[in-house]
Amino acid sequence: MASSNSLMDSLFQRSLEDLIKGLRLGESTFISRSLEEIRREIKLTDLSTKSVALQKLSYLAALHGVDMTWAAFHAVEVVSSSRFAHKRIGYHAIAQSFSDQTPVMLLITNQLRKDLNSSNEHEVSLALECLARIGTDDLARDLTSEVFTLLGSSKALVRKKAIGVVLRVFDKYPDAVKVCFKRLVENLESSDPQLLSAVVGVFCELTAKDPRSYLPLAPEFYKILVDSRNNWVLIKVLKIFAKLASIEPRLAKKVADPVCEHMRKQNVGKSLLFECIRTVFSSLSNQEVALKLAVVKIREFLMDDDPNLKYLGLHALSIVAPKHLWAVLENKEAVVKAMSDEDPNVKLEALHLLMAMVNEDNVTEISRILMNYALKSDPLFCNEIIGSILVACSRDSYEIIVDFDWYVSLLGEMARVPHCQRGKEIEHQLIDIGTRVKDAKLELVRVSRALLIDPALLGNQFLHPILSAAAWASGEYVEFSKSPYEIAEALLQPRTCLLPDSIRAIYIYSAFKVLVFSLGAYFSSQEPTSSPLAQESTSSGPSMVNGFTYNSISSLVNMIELGLCSLSGTIDVEVQERAKNVLGFIGMIKHEIAEKATSQNSETEAHRAIAFMEDVFSEELGPVSSTAQEKVPLPEGLDLNENLEGLQEICREVLEPMAESDYSSDKVSFSVAKLRIRDQEEASSSLPPPLESSSLLAEHRKRHGLYYLSSQKSDDHNDRDGNDNNTSNEYPPANEISVDSFKPKKKISKPRPVVVKLDEGDEPKRKPDASSSNDESLSRAIQTALMGKGKGKEKEKEKERVKENHEMNVDTENIEQSSRREKKNKKNGERSGKRSSRRQRGKEASVTKPVEVPDLLL
Repeated sequence: MASSNSLMDSLFQRSLEDLIKGLRLGESTFISRSLEEIRREIKLTDLSTKSVALQKLSYLAALHGVDMTWAAFHAVEVVSSSRFAHKRIGYHAIAQSFSDQTPVMLLITNQLRKDLNSSNEHEVSLALECLARIGTDDLARDLTSEVFTLLGSSKALVRKKAIGVVLRVFDKYPDAVKVCFKRLVENLESSDPQLLSAVVGVFCELTAKDPRSYLPLAPEFYKILVDSRNNWVLIKVLKIFAKLASIEPRLAKKVADPVCEHMRKQNVGKSLLFECIRTVFSSLSNQEVALKLAVVKIREFLMDDDPNLKYLGLHALSIVAPKHLWAVLENKEAVVKAMSDEDPNVKLEALHLLMAMVNEDNVTEISRILMNYALKSDPLFCNEIIGSILVACSRDSYEIIVDFDWYVSLLGEMARVPHCQRGKEIEHQLIDIGTRVKDAKLELVRVSRALLIDPALLGNQFLHPILSAAAWASGEYVEFSKSPYEIAEALLQPRTCLLPDSIRAIYIYSAFKVLVFSLGAYFSSQEPTSSPLAQESTSSGPSMVNGFTYNSISSLVNMIELGLCSLSGTIDVEVQERAKNVLGFIGMIKHEIAEKATSQNSETEAHRAIAFMEDVFSEELGPVSSTAQEKVPLPEGLDLNENLEGLQEICREVLEPMAESDYSSDKVSFSVAKLRIRDQEEASSSLPPPLESSSLLAEHRKRHGLYYLSSQKSDDHNDRDGNDNNTSNEYPPANEISVDSFKPKKKISKPRPVVVKLDEGDEPKRKPDASSSNDESLSRAIQTALMGKGKGKEKEKEKERVKENHEMNVDTENIEQSSRREKKNKKNGERSGKRSSRRQRGKEASVTKPVEVPDLLL
């Protein structure tokens, strides 16, 4: 009955064509139904039915991502079939689904060995292709001898695929080099173009991993470079020499001549010509003749209408640009013209080349060209242009920028580009220039004012960071402004409601700085020159602001007060708090401004408050390194890596009595506000702390001293004088300011403004890439194989003498043994003599002579 069911399933089984047609009707439902059929069919004993089911499963896995790892054992069963059609389906499924973690991987070793030794070259090809895809360490080790045999096969198809599988075998089992490397090198002398192409391709991949190991093979590669007429082979050989010449400069002189000959040919292929140019630019750039010829030939690519060839020409110039920038400058017109190409890849490569040309002499010209292209480009390429300008100009602390006024104005122009989305980068550079370059502050304030008074910029969310930087600069450097009233009006205009709350808070604080500066200027103008406020105002430097009058200062105060009233009720607590702080300050000094106009009393409360706030804002801000925190030393006794789980037990001991005393047992909660009130009441109380609390604190410190910072001086917890501030602290004061910090720094006269640079070593350290050790064993094996072939004649002769002496000793021992045996039994002696002679001949045959490798091509 079971056999009849199997026969019926085979007769009415869906083929792969039926599966493809059914997918067009309903994909999801049909796939699920087909998988059920495949699971049922693949379990049948008939190999034809099983192979068709496996073929359909492979198709679904390739196109629809269906999991087929569950059918690994069935694939092994199909491969074991004697029919070639079944083997092909099985090997394809294995190559598609097997991995190093496949449980049945061990079952395929014997089948691969059997097919590799088959007389059918097509079966051998299937096994080699599968081994190249799924070869593991064990498979490579177990099948090395078979691969070695196939490397010398008389069938070109088999030998070509055996050469290709060597790459996988060497990678998984480096000891295979001792067996297969000699025969692989012998294939370099093959006259068959297909075999030569395969073996050169293998060496091209091996050389890319470790070029130094293959330097002794340079003569063979040089012969192929000169004699071969196959463009594909020549391209691979050029790639090999590009790697070898980079580590052996003397090799470049020999290779340059044949490379130039290939470039001078009339009908040379574009692919070969480009590879010659790239080889010269990357590894032969010190050869002047070859370099000039390559620069001439690259113009053919740049002037071609084909965008692919134009891109290749630009890419080749980007290779030579770091060493020979003149080659790029000679083709500057073609590079600029490529900026208007329709292909985005061509435009992007041209942009990178223009950035490579930038220096302090042409940065203005190139930036102007790029900004013109940015205005008429699509959003993606427009932001690429802006980002490239920002990166190039800010490199090495703005090294190529001489005129910072021009660069600050350029940053302002970038903000007005319609598609600009580089707000974060522009914001960072505006603030960075303000803190680093003192001479650029005047232009920075002017550009910031122009950005703030433009209401159209408030609606673009990508420009909000730029407006934040402009608001900060306008408030921080308000003394360079010609019209503080105009800046304050721009900071509090109604359309600022379009800004995020975090930026609106910056706007409010900047308006506060403008107000404090204006009030200070007004009060100092009313004071005699001998007063401290007037002296401080004059000593702070010249101001760009015109004199304030009572009407102007009153108008400014009223305008700021009116603008902040609506913000005092906003939802965001940061905006609300800052608005109320400024309004409170205005309420404190507003009524005294009128009295100041009629009274000559200078010691008013408003006068002192304004002087205090001016002192707060007078400290100049400087750049801070991103790695400054790493330089702060850890206090002694503080271990940041220590486990702090014990703190939970400590907190429970402190909080539970507090909760029991303050709240009922049925509802326990925690109120920060009540704790603040309690702390304030305890601080304001004049009663000394009870002895019980002091003793509890001492006991708690004794039990949990692990979580207290160690102190050089012992703390006296029973002291009731309240002198807790006298306790020694290992941390330095946070805001300790020396007298020297208030002295103005001397301005060094230089052609370009002084740029404040961070300390050396403050740049973030880049972690070195973890060097992969997977190829080390392969490199050692290759070097050992090649070094063994290049032994000197003296060492070879010495080894031959040692071998001869050893053979003579073996002969004498054999003769003595045979003579003893002859005395006992002549027949046994004769047999032993024959056996010993055969053993000796086997030893002589097993000795392999070292393969000679030509000297390095120099």
